Amino acid sequence: MTMASPVRMAFDPAGTMLPVDRILPVRVIRPETRKSPQYQRLMASIRELGIIEPLMVHPAPGANGDQQRYSLLDGHTRLDIAKALGHAQVFCLLATDDEAFTYNHKVNKVAPIQEHFMIMKALQNGVPEERIATTLNVDVAAIRQKRDLLNGVCPEAVTLLRDRRVTAAAIRELRRVTPMRQIEMAELMVAANNFSTSYAKCLIAGTAEKDLVGAEKAKVLPGMKPEDLARMEREMEVLGREFRLVEESYGQNTLQLVLAVAYLRKLLENGGIVRYLSQHHGDVLREFQKLVETPDLKATP
Repeated sequence: MTMASPVRMAFDPAGTMLPVDRILPVRVIRPETRKSPQYQRLMASIRELGIIEPLMVHPAPGANGDQQRYSLLDGHTRLDIAKALGHAQVFCLLATDDEAFTYNHKVNKVAPIQEHFMIMKALQNGVPEERIATTLNVDVAAIRQKRDLLNGVCPEAVTLLRDRRVTAAAIRELRRVTPMRQIEMAELMVAANNFSTSYAKCLIAGTAEKDLVGAEKAKVLPGMKPEDLARMEREMEVLGREFRLVEESYGQNTLQLVLAVAYLRKLLENGGIVRYLSQHHGDVLREFQKLVETPDLKATP
């Protein structure tokens, strides 16, 4: 058995400080970008903490030594902000290849629950709420809302939703029901891949009165009669059960369908079978061909 060759580093991990005037951006930051909340939030963070993620550069062809210039592969917004804040130098990583595709090709936004845990971690480490607010360019009240986001939400529901793009308002809707109903709602949101506030409110509307908490016991929706609410509760309960049954059988049904299509594909590779179907069952042959050409139903070799 041969040993695998070591993976070559794409950059020098040591990094270096470079003057900003020797870094050559390859795109322009537009004026409207500088007015965006994301830009302002990043500027507030850099002003408060400095640049945390280094810029990625590659030596530009031409001069060496003190005259060496560097092409900017990743970090155009950070460089623009550093210049606006008067930074003379920035910390950079030197890439070994002149390509910018790799860096930040996939960017995942922080989910609200993850953001809550990050803020709680900072508070536990002694960072004041005011400094967190200044760093994120938001009001202190917004930090407190994020801090208290999971108050009244059971841990099982939090676990189901912690990596999902569920809205903060939808999470607050969970507080209106009992822990068991919170778990049911979280499961339905995951199964439907719908984490919006409106969907959470629909689930609340279809919640039985026994599963509501506190003042929510007197559930009132504008324009709806008590009998309408009762019917909605029954329909949502049936729909939830049916949805979970479909979810449980989806994987097995998909596997069986993929295997069946693979078998059909094998049959259609036989010229004699294709000729027979073409002469006697043309409509069946057309449907078979549509199935075997469906990309989502191709078995992995």
